Amino acid sequence: MDFNTLQKKYIPLIDNKLKQLIEQFVTQQTLKDSMLYSLMAPGKRLRPLLVLSTLDFFGIDINETMITAASCLEMVHTYSLIHDDLPAMDDDKYRRGQLTNHQVYGDGIAILAGDALLTDAFYFLSELDLTAQQKVSLIGLLAKASGSTGMIAGQVADLEGEGKTLSTEQIQAIDEQKTGALFEYAVQAGCILANQVEKMPILINYAHHLGIAFQIRDDILDCIATKQQIGKEPGRDSALQKSTYPQTLGLANAYEALTEEITSGLSDLSYLDEKDLNNALRQLLLQLNLEK
Repeated sequence: MDFNTLQKKYIPLIDNKLKQLIEQFVTQQTLKDSMLYSLMAPGKRLRPLLVLSTLDFFGIDINETMITAASCLEMVHTYSLIHDDLPAMDDDKYRRGQLTNHQVYGDGIAILAGDALLTDAFYFLSELDLTAQQKVSLIGLLAKASGSTGMIAGQVADLEGEGKTLSTEQIQAIDEQKTGALFEYAVQAGCILANQVEKMPILINYAHHLGIAFQIRDDILDCIATKQQIGKEPGRDSALQKSTYPQTLGLANAYEALTEEITSGLSDLSYLDEKDLNNALRQLLLQLNLEK
């Protein structure tokens, strides 16, 4: 299935599943409202779509259990955005085209809404109609990807890097944890759900390049895009004195680095399937390209 078709088919199902999970499970109204405010904001749903794209790559018929598993990853991602936007971190006023959670509900409720999204995601994974081994693997890998050796480690390094001049290698190390860890988990989850664990190492390499390409693209857009295009205030990296790929490499070289990561990711996919040039994983990577 091509990526555009996959988006059109599954984003509404992901959105419905997220809304259903929270509305049926969360009873405290203010907390529910805050969780849904950020969770249902217009987003690309890139991480759950990466899970489903991996399943589609292996020719698996996607069912409701798989959509729920993918949706749990979006819950963890949304929690990280709520906390990232807080005054103590990036202090952003807009996210996904609307006011950030703490601007509407206050810092305390925003923190708790993020905490609830993270915690509830693991509960929903534990309740999936899967084998015990599949559930343990999904829960363990997601905990590792989002925790102190994954996304949170990257967030700490990102905060510590503000006001410092970092090398390209240091920036990439941050991005591998802050962004790349959840991308890698997405393909790992797809492999587990598809019972294709032996293919996991190659797809992890693909996801590594996808994550770096995504972050380079995000850094470039922060320099050249408008608020309407990216759904948040541009120029925030510069305001926070963060080292970025355009700042370190120069804008032209950042474009080149983006192309190199895309090419490397496509090369990884070719080891698994050289025939299907229209699969969603390949097209997802190609969609990250930017015209100079």
